[in-house]
Amino acid sequence: MLDLPAWCDEWLGSSPVDVFYERVSISSVHGVRLTDGREVFVKARTDDGRATSCLAAQTSLAERGFPCPRPLTPVVVVGSLAVHAEESLAGGSMLRGSSAEIARRYAAVFARSMALLADVSVAPPVPAPRWARWDHTDPGLWPSIDFLDARDQSVVPSFVLDVASLVRKRLLATDLPCVLGHADFEAQNLRWRDGEVWAVHDWDSLAWQPEAALVGAASGAFANVPPPSLVPVESSAAFLETYQEVRGRSFTAEELEMAWAASLWTAVHNARWEALHGDPPVSLAAVREQAAERLRRANCGV
Repeated sequence: MLDLPAWCDEWLGSSPVDVFYERVSISSVHGVRLTDGREVFVKARTDDGRATSCLAAQTSLAERGFPCPRPLTPVVVVGSLAVHAEESLAGGSMLRGSSAEIARRYAAVFARSMALLADVSVAPPVPAPRWARWDHTDPGLWPSIDFLDARDQSVVPSFVLDVASLVRKRLLATDLPCVLGHADFEAQNLRWRDGEVWAVHDWDSLAWQPEAALVGAASGAFANVPPPSLVPVESSAAFLETYQEVRGRSFTAEELEMAWAASLWTAVHNARWEALHGDPPVSLAAVREQAAERLRRANCGV
């Protein structure tokens, strides 16, 4: 467990006087106000070897003017945790909605981030976050995740398994090169101000996957706030079109198929999660409704 006051004293040179934000999920995030007046966020997560690369990429983006929090410390290993602090980039609001118009706004930001990340040289942050880890080498369809695997798998509908199997087979059947990209590019992780993006958060969720797959995953998930779902097919199409326009190049037929396949992977991961936890079937319903068309565009077969 992290001794937050002692860590702040040692690495930030100031003690916390107030904790104004706290969230415990995959990572623990603490928003603290220090005695010297600064407001910072301290993030701690299980050290899986990814943190240093993710933080280096985030630092590079911040230094070149991309709207993301600037890291204030290196990654510090504390027991089993990787810990760092970053500036507070407060303010702004979520841009909600899943229309094609909103999709284009998110796609332009994602394209800007990918263009900058293309110039970043770091050790690949592997393995990918669990919802983008279709390339795992674990036995079975899903990546091994103890707390999920311990649940009754029979409650996951067979059509979710069928879709996930088709999607994973298509995503693995490529030799497209891997690149850095944000694998949790969702509305809940962005803030907007006066019509412009103000902050993109959660750079712990960088992944090393083919560009088209990263874009495709974002095209299906960009509107996600809890509970997550899947945007309309037309909105994913608008996202993919705008991304290519901003980057100044057209995807090949293979890349488009990869993008459409990846647009479903996060959704089937979320559908499985819902079934295993007994949550309302929001993603599950979206997958049931949209899978056939997305699989067709991915050339997966049904």
